[in-house]
Amino acid sequence: MNDRPADAPQAGDADRPALRRRLLAERRSMPDRAERSERLAARLRAWLASREEAAVGGSWPIRGEFDALPVLGDWLAALPGRRAGLPVIDPATDAMTFHAWWPGCPMAPDRYGIPMPDGTEPIVPTLLLVPCVGFGRGGLRLGYGGGYYDRTLGAMAPGERPATLGIAFAHGHLPELAAHAHDVPLDAILTEDGLVG
Repeated sequence: MNDRPADAPQAGDADRPALRRRLLAERRSMPDRAERSERLAARLRAWLASREEAAVGGSWPIRGEFDALPVLGDWLAALPGRRAGLPVIDPATDAMTFHAWWPGCPMAPDRYGIPMPDGTEPIVPTLLLVPCVGFGRGGLRLGYGGGYYDRTLGAMAPGERPATLGIAFAHGHLPELAAHAHDVPLDAILTEDGLVG
């Protein structure tokens, strides 16, 4: 699964910011990113088709992430009653909620310049597609360092949490990544090579 050169430094956990920078640089420079994205899209379509959730939370793609929105748009169109949402961050509290999204819905930039649904109603996803910069064993995720997903999931009682699927390119596999106390493991990770966990 890990297609990093054999002489690349081991992940460990000594410096998450350095790991993040390296993986972001690798992701941006992948010469076959379009092909990897097509494979990941096919896997995500098949995986979503096997699920029963009717409310899915996604994210707007940034920094070379896989764009799951076309897959979510197809998923919405395939069956009436399905709902999708994207994150909206409250600037006063840093709380993350999800608001309804559909292809062509009104969008506005958040404080980071990331498009978010503008004026759509809140939804409560029963499944979250969580973007990953990197990932380790047991559903451990390396994100951008803001902690939004960990705080949001950590504030929920285990029985109230949505199912979580990390979305990543396989190059982000970090087998030695160590957990921090605040990390909330994801249920599984999906890459262009298949399902992990």
